[in-house]
Amino acid sequence: MIGERYVEAFHALSAEVNEAGLLKRRYGYYWTMILFWMLAVAAILLAVVLLGPTWWQLVLAALLGLAFAQLGFLGHEAAHQQVFASARWNEWTARVIAGLFTGLSFGWWVDKHGRHHANPNKDGVDPDADAGVVSFTPEGTDRRSGLAAKAGEYQGYYFLPVLLFEGASLHVDSIRRILSRKRLAHRWTEILFVGVHFVGYLTLLFIVLPPGMAVAFFVVQVAVFGFLLGGAFSPNHIGMPTVPRDAEIDFLRRQIHMSRNVRGGAFVHFFMGGLEYQVEHHLFPRAARPNLPALQKVVRRHCAENGIPYTETSLPEAFRTIIAYLNQVGLKNRDPYTCPLVRQYRG
Repeated sequence: MIGERYVEAFHALSAEVNEAGLLKRRYGYYWTMILFWMLAVAAILLAVVLLGPTWWQLVLAALLGLAFAQLGFLGHEAAHQQVFASARWNEWTARVIAGLFTGLSFGWWVDKHGRHHANPNKDGVDPDADAGVVSFTPEGTDRRSGLAAKAGEYQGYYFLPVLLFEGASLHVDSIRRILSRKRLAHRWTEILFVGVHFVGYLTLLFIVLPPGMAVAFFVVQVAVFGFLLGGAFSPNHIGMPTVPRDAEIDFLRRQIHMSRNVRGGAFVHFFMGGLEYQVEHHLFPRAARPNLPALQKVVRRHCAENGIPYTETSLPEAFRTIIAYLNQVGLKNRDPYTCPLVRQYRG
C-alpha cells in the first residue's frame, strides 16, 4: 500500500538521522544563547533607566522587542525538548522564558502548538489554521458574512500590518487561559511569572518615563515582539495545502506537504530563529537548531528518492505567495488547492 511505503520511508530516514548524530544535544550553543539574551534584556532595561525621559527610548523599546522574540525562539526549542536531555529541565526552562521574560503562558502555548504539530493545516484541528482576523481556508471564509466577508477579500494586503498586533493577541490569549477554569498545569506558577513580568516591567517604565512615553515604549516593544514572532512563524505554513479534518495522511507526507522552508542565509536564520528549516523541524521537532542545515541535506535527498515535493523559497517569495493565497481565500476561491494530495481529500 502507498501509505505503508511512506511509513517505511520515514523509518529509514529516522534511522539515518540518528546514525548521523543529527539529534545530539548542543549544550554549549544553547547555554550561550540563553545567557546572552537574558543579559541583553537586563542591559536594555538598565539603559532605559540611565537614558531617562527621551523619545530615543523607542529605539530601546524595539531592541527589547527583538530580545524578547529571540528568547521566544529559545523557549520554543526548549518546549520541543531540544535543549536538555531532561524533559523537566526543558519544560521549566521554557516556562521561565515564556512567563518571566516574554509574558506568555507556557501551558496555553504548548497545548496549542502541540496540536498544530500533530495536524498542520488540517481544517478544524490545527489551531493555527482557525479563522480570526484573517481566514486561512475557504471554509473559514464561508462562515463569514457582512463587513467581515467584504474585508476578507483584501486580507492578504493587510496581513503584514496585522502582525504588529500579534504580540498583544498572544498576551491576551495567555492571560485569558491562566485566569480561566480550563485545566492548566502549574497555574499559580504561571500567574506568578506572568504577573511579575508585567507588574515589574510596567512599574519600571512608569517610574523612569512620563506616562505617555511609557505607554509608547510598551506599545512599540509589544508590536516589534509580535511582528518578529509572527513574521517568523507565518511563512512556514500559510499558502501551503490544507486538508479536511477527516483526512488521513501518513506522517511523512503530512509534515512535508504542509510545510515551507525559507532560504536567505544568516539574516533569515537570525530573524526566523531556525524556523526557516520548517520541514526538518516538523519531521524531527527535537533536532537542535545548529543541526538543522545538515539535517536538511538528508531530508531533501530522501524526498527526492521518494518523489515527495519539497518546498523552499526566499522570504520575499514566501510573503508574495501568502498575500496572493490569502486574497484568493478571501474571495472564496478554491484554486489554491492544486496539490494532488489535497485534491484527493477535497474531492
